[in-house]
Amino acid sequence: MTVRVRFAPSPTGMFHVGGARSALQNAVFAKQQGGVFVLRIEDTDAARNRPEWTEGILSALDWIGIARDTYEGPLFQSSYHAEHTKAAQQLFDAGRAYYCDCTRDDVQARTENKYSGYDGFCRDRGLSAGEGRALRFRTPDEGVTKVVDLIRGEPTFENKLIEDFVIARGDGSPVFLLANVVDDMTMGITHVIRAEEHLPNTPKQQLLWESLGKTPPVWAHVPVVVNEKRQKLSKRRDKVALEMYRDEGYLAAAMRNYLMLLGWAPSGDREIVPWSVIEDEFRLEEVNPSPAFFDEKKLRSFNGEYIRALSVAEFAQACTPWLTGPFPTEEERAERGYGITPPPWPADAYDPAVFAQVAELVQTRIAVLSEVPSYVDFLFLDEPVLDEASWAKASKDAGILPDVIAALRELPSWDAESLKNTIVTVGEAHGLKLGKAQAPVRVAVTGRSVGLPLFESLEVLGRERTLRRLEAAAA
Repeated sequence: MTVRVRFAPSPTGMFHVGGARSALQNAVFAKQQGGVFVLRIEDTDAARNRPEWTEGILSALDWIGIARDTYEGPLFQSSYHAEHTKAAQQLFDAGRAYYCDCTRDDVQARTENKYSGYDGFCRDRGLSAGEGRALRFRTPDEGVTKVVDLIRGEPTFENKLIEDFVIARGDGSPVFLLANVVDDMTMGITHVIRAEEHLPNTPKQQLLWESLGKTPPVWAHVPVVVNEKRQKLSKRRDKVALEMYRDEGYLAAAMRNYLMLLGWAPSGDREIVPWSVIEDEFRLEEVNPSPAFFDEKKLRSFNGEYIRALSVAEFAQACTPWLTGPFPTEEERAERGYGITPPPWPADAYDPAVFAQVAELVQTRIAVLSEVPSYVDFLFLDEPVLDEASWAKASKDAGILPDVIAALRELPSWDAESLKNTIVTVGEAHGLKLGKAQAPVRVAVTGRSVGLPLFESLEVLGRERTLRRLEAAAA
């Protein structure tokens, strides 16, 4: 048997980090088994689907390392409508489904309980297909449905507690439960690896598999991903879009390493490991069924480690999108909810040779690539963006600036060591230690009280631009 797994997102919005975790687990498992990864786009909700979101799914998968030439698809659920309809008819003909014209109000009136499920009223009425009549699956009255799950053991569900659920709407269109099962059958899916939230649907889907004469797949329900309050990650409340992390400057390698640790860990006391180790060691049966905490602070720390592991040339290349674009328009960022923000300098002011001189200094100080422009903007702006609070504090010692200017104007060699020695000497003459002496210089030149090492920054900025900014601050 060739192992076939699938990842089946809906093109209805941004790409959820939990979905990215499931996609990676499916892809790794398929590779380990010499199997096939199938990408299925569940696009039957026409009112919510948008073509650009399908492309967004493909782009997000590309980014985390599931490239377009490594999987089967994308296949589209809407293309299998005939198979869905045929399966619904098969279940009806076999007596495993029946038509029902009950409304929700009808059920509530009979049961006198607005929370109760369907009461089976139409089971034996013998209704035929008709407008407004949904097709319901007839669940067994007795026995249990046992789900064999690689992660959760063998959860068991009493059949009498599973209501007769709808498999096709009043207009004849199949619902998710049936379409999902038929698609998996049609595509030969052998293992369904998906989020825990789908577990309550699993006994219903397993009953459908069996009623259609097929052996159910191997199930594996991975733990739900939660926030710091142990609430399920929600796009209305939490930062869940993979695209947002990508555009903030998280490296793909760091993200996929971290995502695979949500519910699982490699051997030994380690977390940051080469992808080859994850591909070799990951085991579905070792995944912890408990909720997995998505710790953004930890991810940020991971990313910093990955950034510092790059060569300087690799780092400079990785920074390019945040330095030179291309950048989306403000309207595009507002519509998407994400996008790289352009730096504050004019496009023609950027000089890659200048950035190369400070790249190594920047690399040791950032956690995400979107922080890079704030460290180097003073190099590409005519005047620095002044932080007023920083200047208010540093200006207490601004009386040193005229003497600093005079000393720097006569400095024979414009290099970091000479610049430092000059500031030290002038500071001592004013009774100031280096920290106090350099503070007004730093803010006057860079606009901020923190940033890259000051003297290396002045060396790259150059004598003329440095003196011009110091003179403006001293005036």
